[in-house]
Formats: sequence, C-alpha cells, structure tokens
Amino acid sequence: MAKLTEISKPKASTSWGSGLLFFTVAIVAVALIVVQLDTYETVAYPLHELGETMYVPARKNSASLSGVEKIGSGQLIAPEDIIYDPKSGVAYTGCHDGWIKRVTLSDSLTESVVENWVNTGGRPLGLAVDESGDVFVADGYKGLLKVSIDDGKVELLTDEAEGVKVGLADGVVVTKSGMVYFTDATYKYNYRSALNDLLEGRPHGRLLSYDPSTKQTKVIARDLYFANGVELSPDQDFVIFCETFMRRCSRYYLEGEKKGTIDIFAKNLPGLPDNVRYDGNGHYWMALPWDNSLMFTYTQKYPFVRKIFAFTLKHLRKMPDLMKFGGVIVLDLEGKVVGGYYDETWGMTSAGVKIGESLYLGSVTKPYITRLNLTQHPLSLIS
Repeated sequence: MAKLTEISKPKASTSWGSGLLFFTVAIVAVALIVVQLDTYETVAYPLHELGETMYVPARKNSASLSGVEKIGSGQLIAPEDIIYDPKSGVAYTGCHDGWIKRVTLSDSLTESVVENWVNTGGRPLGLAVDESGDVFVADGYKGLLKVSIDDGKVELLTDEAEGVKVGLADGVVVTKSGMVYFTDATYKYNYRSALNDLLEGRPHGRLLSYDPSTKQTKVIARDLYFANGVELSPDQDFVIFCETFMRRCSRYYLEGEKKGTIDIFAKNLPGLPDNVRYDGNGHYWMALPWDNSLMFTYTQKYPFVRKIFAFTLKHLRKMPDLMKFGGVIVLDLEGKVVGGYYDETWGMTSAGVKIGESLYLGSVTKPYITRLNLTQHPLSLIS
C-alpha cells in the first residue's frame, strides 16, 4: 500500500497541474476571442515615419529640491494650460471643473492670489490672450470660445469646420491681426474619451483657423495624430502645431515664399508633446506629459495590444501605466532641442511657461501649478 500511495501522489499532482494549465489556457483563449470579436477596431501607426528617439540630457529636478513650489494648491484642479498677459501681469489657467482661474503671481508664494474668473461649463484647455486682453479658449467640450476681459462674457466662436463638429478643441493662438489658429485633437472623440484616439491609431486631428472678420472656420491641416499644442513664431510668419501620438511638431507658414505650406519643425521627440510656448528670448518650452517609454512604444507598435487595452478600458475602466516621467524640453528657433527638465513626479505635465526667472508647469492631474526657480536651477544648454 505504501508503494502504491507514493506512486499515486505524483500522478494526482501532475493531473491537477495539467488541469490548471488547461483551464488557464482556455480562459485566456476565450478572453482573446471575446476581445477579437469586439467591434472596436485598431490599426497600425505609420511607424516608418518615425526615426530614432533623440537623446536629451535634461536636468532631473525632484519635487523635494529647493526652488520648487506649489501655487494655488487645492484651488487649481488640473490646470492644463497657462497663459501670461504681460500687460496686466496676470496668468490664466483652465481647470477640470470648468473654471478659468486668474492668478496674480508674486515672488512670495503666500502673496500669489488665485481667483475664480469665468466658468465655461465645459473643459477649458488651451488659452490665448489677444492685444485687447480678451481670452480665447479651446474648450474640450464646447469648441472655440472667447471671453471678454471687460465683463467676462463667454461667446462661442465656432464648433465645426467643413461640416464636421469639433470633437476636442485643444490648443489656440491669436495673431496680432486677430486671426485665430487652434487644434481639434480628434473630431471623433471628446475630452472624456480621448484615450480611445490613441488606442484606435487613426488620424482624426486637425489644425483649424478662425477669421473673426468673416466668422469663417477653415481646415488648414487634417489627418493629424492627436493635434495638440500650437504656438506662433516670434515674427508670426509661421504657426507650430504638435502631433502628440507621433512625437513631432510641424509648422504652417503664414508669410513669405513658403506661405501656405507645411514642413516638420521637430521630430523624434523624447516624449509626447502637449502645449508649447515661446518665451520671448529665442526658446520654445514644450511640455511632455509622457516619455517615450518601452511600454508606450510596445503599445503603439501592436494594434491587438491596443485592442486589449481598449476592451479593458471599456469594461473595467482601467489602463496600464504607459509612462515613467514627464517634464519639459526647450527648443531653439529652428526646432533643435537644447535641454530640458524632467522628474518622475512630473508625469502628465501639460504646459511649461517661462515667466521672468521661473518656470510654471501645468498638469492634467495635479491640483496646483508647479513653479521652478530657474536661477537656482538654470537650464544647461546643449552646445
């Protein structure tokens, strides 16, 4: 009996192990079939248009370092973009709760004042100030808005172009002549469902123009992979616009021999570009909410992986973490990256604006604006 018992135990264990393996494989197979049958379609990105990711020796700035401060903590819920009006000395930022906040900046953190200004009833993202002080808003739900500096009246300027509704107005700039350029990140999805645009892999983004004199909205560029931040050149002879999911920015020429044409301004960026701001001193400051991590690269490369993520997002409301860190990079007037700042705690940084001797960071997740003292932590320019 002892011998038979000893022999039978391994057989039972082997049988149990084989059964567990078969059950696991069966569950995975069924899950993959269910995902495959889902009507949500994902397609391949044109990865052949991407080159080797550039290396940027950026400065690491832990939140514990001296010179890093939190402005409006608890009062600014996800301040996505930041725009500064030098005439009034006031900064504006749009928050998740629909409020455009007015921030009076001071060297003293305790003397920096945050006040509610206007609630759009949507999700204010990109902001711009014109010569008269009026504020233009790319609202993720409503379209292109204008807020009067005199009485705070909110006016809808446009929410469609060529018969297609603006799905997610994202970035905006205004020229000295009053012409407005703004991005529709994706006409297919709105702010709440924007992650599906990344997972699907199709180019639904557009660069648009709005002429206040004719009230006409035109499509300048189409088939963009999540059109995002926009900025004017110092001479306003071209406008820069970013494609987040392709890690590149292009420029549309407004004047000169190349007027009406588009070329690449910066590509193979070390992360996914969001808002970009010119500092008046020869440099553009570009926010990178996500770095180009191995996880993101793998996700972008394989459509079926994205289909699995889309399925889990739809049914479980969860997604894997695709990024390690965020921050800003600095580019010269020709689009060459000359340095930057990053930190593991700066993930989802959506705006980087240099005001005076400080860098102000917006975010789509944090309840404050981060301020970094550039005198204490100067940018190490790449020669």
